[in-house]
Amino acid sequence: MIRFGPAGWTYKDWEGVVYPRPRPKGFDPLVAMASLFDTIELNTSFYAPVTPHNAQLWMERTAFNPRFRFTAKLWKRFTHERDEPWTEEDVRWARVGLGLLHEAGRLGAVLVQFPWSFRNVPENRDHVDAIVSAFEGLPLVLEVRHASWNEPSYYAELVERGLGFVNIDQPLFKNSIKPSARATAPVGYVRVHGRNYKEWFRKSSPVDRYDYLYSARELRPWAERTKEIASHPRVEDVYVITNNHARGKSLANALMLKAMVTGEKVDAPATLLREYPEALGPYARPVDLRELERDASIP
Repeated sequence: MIRFGPAGWTYKDWEGVVYPRPRPKGFDPLVAMASLFDTIELNTSFYAPVTPHNAQLWMERTAFNPRFRFTAKLWKRFTHERDEPWTEEDVRWARVGLGLLHEAGRLGAVLVQFPWSFRNVPENRDHVDAIVSAFEGLPLVLEVRHASWNEPSYYAELVERGLGFVNIDQPLFKNSIKPSARATAPVGYVRVHGRNYKEWFRKSSPVDRYDYLYSARELRPWAERTKEIASHPRVEDVYVITNNHARGKSLANALMLKAMVTGEKVDAPATLLREYPEALGPYARPVDLRELERDASIP
């Protein structure tokens, strides 16, 4: 199973581009996204642990699509706030909501993402080992962005421990890890971030950093890499996540990738097609997102 989807579903600049504006009463963006895609990567879990209430609510709202799975970024307390050691209470809170999704069979992967500054040195490998031990039993995939991790011993360790490697597209500066099609676990993972070189290392808003629309020419190699990952004997599921979320560009590119891999046109919100006609037009047919959401909401 190859699942395509965006990172997150609630952005202010999606109004009128992805979602209808004004929104109809009762319109549910998550239901709309689960009508178009079979996965969404949770952003909110990076900023705070997933609560049991939200986990249950999200499962109920996407239950109409039996193929749908969430992936979730691990709380930044473990990956980006490394000055002080985490506590057992931190681990407990981080695991509870993820555990509910996992036990229900609705959690595809937990994304353990590190910044470019996280280099392959002994203390950082120890840090990764500690995270893997703390979240044992969950389907972990590791994203590193620095080229120092590109060594056989690291990949061999991932295979040995059943940990997924995240194949990424990012602006390629000196020592940036390059595009790949590695499969180290039953879960294969692809993340495309955009190629906004100008804003990548600036302390700007995420909207600026991830403001990039891939062309079909830029995406075709990733369609081929996705198929390569899916064909690997150890892989059972592949998740292809687009993180270039500015003005719904992640949706356009996720739909384009889905069409390229499947060889079939896909449904796309009519408003999104009007926004990106040249890129998305050859791969999609327009649908009324309000009707899709309405049909999915009917028991």
